[in-house]
Amino acid sequence: MTNSIGWIGLGRMGEAMVKRLLKAGHGASVWNRTASKAAPLAEYGATIVERKLDLAACEVVFTMVSTTDDLKEVLFGEGGLVTGARRPQVVVDSSSISQEGSAQIREKLEALGVAYLCAPVSGNAKVAKAGKLLIVASGPKALYEKVRPYLQAMGRKEMWVGEGELARIWKIAHNTMFGVVIQNLCEITVLAEKAGIPRHVFLESINDSVLGSMYTRYKTPMLTNLTFDQVTFTPQLLLKDMDLGMGAAKAHGVAMPAAAATRESVARLVGRGHDHIDFAVLLVETAKDAGLELQPENVKMGDGLES
Repeated sequence: MTNSIGWIGLGRMGEAMVKRLLKAGHGASVWNRTASKAAPLAEYGATIVERKLDLAACEVVFTMVSTTDDLKEVLFGEGGLVTGARRPQVVVDSSSISQEGSAQIREKLEALGVAYLCAPVSGNAKVAKAGKLLIVASGPKALYEKVRPYLQAMGRKEMWVGEGELARIWKIAHNTMFGVVIQNLCEITVLAEKAGIPRHVFLESINDSVLGSMYTRYKTPMLTNLTFDQVTFTPQLLLKDMDLGMGAAKAHGVAMPAAAATRESVARLVGRGHDHIDFAVLLVETAKDAGLELQPENVKMGDGLES
């Protein structure tokens, strides 16, 4: 195999991240459960493989999947990456999984002689496409330095936060805040609109205030025009991460009342059947609770990610 980088998992995030690697001149071999999602990457220079074991000769293999169980399956399940006679030197995982699950995976990989780095990210697929991800890693410092050039190719900044699974705690804390911020942003936006401020005007003002962030900016077009079919993250995935946050809070003895209330709000969103649209549909549900039926404003708004 000519490529020293392998990649498993080509969802919205994985695809965008691999494209950044390829555009930076790093060759990559890729595998995805649904093979049709991998095929278009050949145009960018990727080598498409049919089996996970075909990536075992790569020096470094990145994984970006949905859950802890998915990661265990692609690594250790039938035909898994490390189940053959040959194994990669390093696995770098960017999935959002629990600290406990990550520790179990580290133990099994290291017992097989495979080094392991956690490298979760801040940002959605649009952020990844724009090269503006923050990548936060934990594990052996020397290993982080070894793979750092690849991380630099995929984001605007990379950080090492410590040994072991500390990046998992970082990601859980990050996504818990992610939920709390969208909950509050939806609440205050509905308040402003019901009082008479046009939605796009209010969102623009928040973006330009001390409270504005990359997050509030890139959600603004969707919140303004109600384009929830342009999915970045589903309610189910947000609920999974809120549950990870509450689990970590319990384990470490930290009270998180704002996160607890948000978790219940997101659970209600899932219960109302919003399966395949963006979690920002929370705005519509919040408005309904206030007796307000929202309409798209059809105003062109920047997402802050333009070059």
